[in-house]
Amino acid sequence: MSDEKIILHADIDNFYASVAILLNPELEGKPLIVCGDPKKRHGIVLAKNEIAKKAGIKTGDTINSAMCKIENLIAVPPDFKKYIEYSKKVFNIYTQYTPQVESFGLDECWLDVSGCVKLYGDGLTIAQKIKSQIKRETGLTVSIGVSFSKVFAKLGSDMKKPDAITVVSKQNYKSKVWPLKVSELLYVGRHTEEKLNKMGIYTIGELANYDMDKLIKKFGKNGYKLRQYANGIDESEVKLYTDVHIPESVGNGTTTAQDVTNYKDASSVIFALCEIIAYRLREYGLAATVVSIALRDKNLKTITRQATLDFLTDSAFDIASVAVTLLKNNYDFAKMPPLRSIAVSANNLMSGKDAVQQNIFEDIGKNSRMEKSIDDIRKKYGFGALRRGITMGTVFTCDAKEVEEDFIPFDKSPKTNGEN
Repeated sequence: MSDEKIILHADIDNFYASVAILLNPELEGKPLIVCGDPKKRHGIVLAKNEIAKKAGIKTGDTINSAMCKIENLIAVPPDFKKYIEYSKKVFNIYTQYTPQVESFGLDECWLDVSGCVKLYGDGLTIAQKIKSQIKRETGLTVSIGVSFSKVFAKLGSDMKKPDAITVVSKQNYKSKVWPLKVSELLYVGRHTEEKLNKMGIYTIGELANYDMDKLIKKFGKNGYKLRQYANGIDESEVKLYTDVHIPESVGNGTTTAQDVTNYKDASSVIFALCEIIAYRLREYGLAATVVSIALRDKNLKTITRQATLDFLTDSAFDIASVAVTLLKNNYDFAKMPPLRSIAVSANNLMSGKDAVQQNIFEDIGKNSRMEKSIDDIRKKYGFGALRRGITMGTVFTCDAKEVEEDFIPFDKSPKTNGEN
């Protein structure tokens, strides 16, 4: 691969579970899951080790169903502070080899090592060096894909786990990649897979050779991208590690300790969630023009709705008001099951300084200005120093600080095939 880019995709194996074992070596060799607090109803599997995985336990399983799949299963709570600590250690190793290190969550990243071959050797050799150094200095293992594009490097890291290196080259990708299910391709989610299957496309190879015009007619510009990805064509650059990550959306969600049965309690939860969302928007210097909600009932059925604003906002009050309106217009507690979880997201983000047409009869920015003053107080005295009245006085006193601590990585880039 001397005349082409050399891209690595590194994925820490079973990251959450592996860190748990490093913190408590007595867990080594035992079936292990990382999960939320069952008493708070955060009772799903966030991660598992290889033993639990081989027993059929999957990320997203309920704790009860996981316990039925293997005896003596150990459940430990997540420790995001430690995950961040170990993630930084690993990323510090990556940046010793190249400044082009693009994070894909706490445990995954791409590395462009094209300019490092004279120093460290070819892609496979560099991957071996990185893997050995991470194991030696942190105790963690990684699986690495080596390829000529980001999309195939990602596929390579998923092909063989744990503690493995897979090379996907221009010489072997048709035999290695094309027979795989189309769902293995980055950015092909469940709904896209279903649509592709209806078109008779079941493998990556079938997608790579499908009529481009028909794909574009079905998926628009995304159809073009999907076919390009299936052929390993991905012109996006690996970003510098020092680049500031600007999210495409900022959201937060929570599973409530009790089922939500009325609008008052649901509104309390929504306003608490939006406090964190708005705070993060202001920290990024961004504002939103679209607000969306996701509502999951006790039967695990989910509905999503969104609304477009005619102004930019980074105000919790504005975002929550729209979210509550969406809730009331689309969910009837008298006829529908109680809610188990609620999520809110601010989308279509732009710089908060962008000029937009404002309503001359309203001071749109007054909520934002007030909340920025509240930010200053909270930074000095703690997030719980000031709370909205609507988040107090009910059984769902969903404190924004508690939500923030329970859901630290809520604005990470979405992952499709990740372990955690």
